Amino acid sequence: METEILARIQFAFTVAFHYIYPPLSIGLGLMLVIFESQYIRTGKEIYHSLARFWTKIFALTFGIGVVTGIVMEFEFGTNWAVYSRYVGDIFGSALAAEGIFAFALESGFLGVLLFGWNRVKPWVHLVATIGVFLGSMFSAVWIVVANSWQQTPAGYHIVGEGMNARAEITDFWEMVFNPSSVDRLLHVWLGAFLAGTFLVLSVHAWYLVKNKHVAISKKAFKIALSVALVCSLAQLFAGHRSAEGVAENQPAKLAALEGHYPAEAPADLYIMGWVDNDTQEVNGLAMPGMLSFLIHGDTETPVTGLNAFPEDERPGQVNAVFQFYHIMVAIGMFLILLTGYAAFSWWRGTLFSQKWLMWLFVFSVLLPQIANQTGWFAAEMGRQPWVVYGLLRTSDAFSQAVTSNQILFSLIMFFVIYALLFVLFLYLLNKKIKHGPYDTREIDDRPHTKEFTESLTR
Repeated sequence: METEILARIQFAFTVAFHYIYPPLSIGLGLMLVIFESQYIRTGKEIYHSLARFWTKIFALTFGIGVVTGIVMEFEFGTNWAVYSRYVGDIFGSALAAEGIFAFALESGFLGVLLFGWNRVKPWVHLVATIGVFLGSMFSAVWIVVANSWQQTPAGYHIVGEGMNARAEITDFWEMVFNPSSVDRLLHVWLGAFLAGTFLVLSVHAWYLVKNKHVAISKKAFKIALSVALVCSLAQLFAGHRSAEGVAENQPAKLAALEGHYPAEAPADLYIMGWVDNDTQEVNGLAMPGMLSFLIHGDTETPVTGLNAFPEDERPGQVNAVFQFYHIMVAIGMFLILLTGYAAFSWWRGTLFSQKWLMWLFVFSVLLPQIANQTGWFAAEMGRQPWVVYGLLRTSDAFSQAVTSNQILFSLIMFFVIYALLFVLFLYLLNKKIKHGPYDTREIDDRPHTKEFTESLTR
């Protein structure tokens, strides 16, 4: 197999595995802030127990996320040396900002979050929780800024020529607020909130199905459902805004996302389908002219298609881009329907009496993760053949010093290590879930008065 393909597979695998955990950390961070705020506002022990329980799971996702993220920094230097030299000034600034504004904030408060229970006042612990949550949010800011610059470069000039060329920042804030960064950041944040809230929904739905920790699970489920409903609806608008930006700044990617080949013609919006790159046709279920309507406001305005671009300047795997994108969209629409129906059932007073719905929420934890992964694959594969859109080709970006055998060996090693990490994560997560949201030692240390027992269910 070619060295470039192996290098791309290795990076995709390591990033995809890493990207399981940061969205969970961001989403769980939001839930921790809500639970602790409710505890301070009401004084009810049930929210305190929820905050302590989910802090333990947050720590697990945070720890594995940090470990798996380190590998990518080494891959930049080993497999993608030309790319690293080309974007070093851009990425260096963004990653330095992450360290200063995000990681320092997050790690500074993390110790208080994890070990400050019963050692600091509740409001101090809430401040630490908010600090960790904001740190994870800011970390996403700078990573998305760096990646968005690859999609829509801005605030730079090119120094040098040929293999020695590199991009240097001319305007830091123009680089930060490049044409796609804000829309993509909102899209990523909302995806992370959904990943975290659906983990909460899944765990507490499982407790309810098993008739365990019923009172506390009903409280947690209602809070998480409220957040999930708002975020799933907001994601619809954020996704549309992001698609409008793609239409303006990366028309070849938009054409690949919908399998639109004619250079200038009204474009359909496909619900599902299969792209035949040889015949340049899509076999599937479509809404005629709807893509033109979403982009331009009417069904007759032409949309730039793939045939408007030279073959070597448009995505090669059009069907893969199409499928990944439509899986993401389908999941997003399903989450809206699911949370909307659950909210309606809550209003009618039948939410927890529908066992099939609780089971659906148990397994729905996978859906935001799949949507996050497929969305990322669609965005990155749709940018091809450019690693920096319009400036640096992927085929010119990888290191000439490494061989395919070296990359294959390291890929196998990464697969083994990450598989072990994933098994460890599932084992520890399952252990914490089985233990439940109540700390038995903490409860045993308190007087078993009628008032205390009632406080657990209020």
